[in-house]
Amino acid sequence: MAKIRAVCVSAEKGTEKSPIESAELRVNYGLAGDAHAGTWRRQVSLLDRGSVAKMEAGLGEALPPGVFGENLLIEGLELCALPVGTRLRAGGALLEITQIGKECHSACAIRQRVGDCVMPREGVFAAVLEGGVVRPGDSIAIDVGRDAPGAPLIQTTSTAPYTAAVITVSDKASRGEREDLSGPAVVELLESAGFQVVRTELVPDERDQIAAALIACAEADIALAVTTGGTGFTPRDVTPEATLDVCARLTPGIPETMRAESLKLTHRAILSRQQAGIRGKTWIINLPGSPKAARENLSAVLASIPHGLDMLRGERGEH
Repeated sequence: MAKIRAVCVSAEKGTEKSPIESAELRVNYGLAGDAHAGTWRRQVSLLDRGSVAKMEAGLGEALPPGVFGENLLIEGLELCALPVGTRLRAGGALLEITQIGKECHSACAIRQRVGDCVMPREGVFAAVLEGGVVRPGDSIAIDVGRDAPGAPLIQTTSTAPYTAAVITVSDKASRGEREDLSGPAVVELLESAGFQVVRTELVPDERDQIAAALIACAEADIALAVTTGGTGFTPRDVTPEATLDVCARLTPGIPETMRAESLKLTHRAILSRQQAGIRGKTWIINLPGSPKAARENLSAVLASIPHGLDMLRGERGEH
């Protein structure tokens, strides 16, 4: 599970921040006692610990929390892969991502000391929707009990997390010739969002075997079945066809949204053929095969999935 590794504040902008034991996140303001707090878009800054680790590897030295001016140093969640509008539950507070990266001014004390600053590339900025106290060790996760960004907050009536299955479609991975990186990445993202992943599977790029794996998920009454891989143009890319084979109804808004969001990052997004549909009470969603693309695509629609499952499985009526 993703967690807050450090909470940091500074008295002046453009300087390193210092870790503290706890701080209050205030609605539409930010972190109490921090120079960057205020009624603007970048109320709170967040940074993935993995981004810091890359800088440490290049410098050959350990860097303390707050060195890049981040308020919250996060571990276990690839922040920069999340789209603007994603809501995060940080401890008891609720944040909404408003910006990815920023322009770094030339006099930045952080850049002068370290020689580079990762925040302009991989820093994430958020506004505070619901206040609360945050401490190192608190969990942080995508808030899936909400509708689309900008809509009124609504609670799900589900009493338990939805089950999910992750199916990696790859000839080489299924033969053990290549490590499956996409499947674990999708599992991590789903679990961080509160899903209970009860099945993972590796299958080759064979239409009948992919279809059989999806049917098995529906027969096991798994709520969400996510595939990764096999959505491209090569003759072996048949995951969309296998999905169409087994679905009784399609949910085109999911792949349309994923492609639209991916198109903001790469013009090649229009080449992805992923599908999404329903078999029984199981929702099937195709993701691309690369770990980065799989996370980006799933993140684009993840906030809406629980509400769809509520309706599909009779947990909640029309909103």
